[in-house]
Amino acid sequence: MVQAYILIQTEVGKAAAVAREISGIPGVTLAEDVTGPYDVIVRTEANNVDELGKLVVAQIQAVDGITRTLTCPIVHI
Repeated sequence: MVQAYILIQTEVGKAAAVAREISGIPGVTLAEDVTGPYDVIVRTEANNVDELGKLVVAQIQAVDGITRTLTCPIVHI
């Protein structure tokens, strides 16, 4: 299982709507709008890195109102 946080910047005023829409995507375990340099933080899980990439590119980045994403895979050292 691969888990990651995705940091998202949105268009002005779109953070809550983006978080709400993303929370319904399979593989997303948490989506919250926040303050700071990013507008939404999402926690995801997938079976492998390829599935994670498909989740981010094909589903999350397709949500209207997103301007930029940064994917941060979780590591256990």
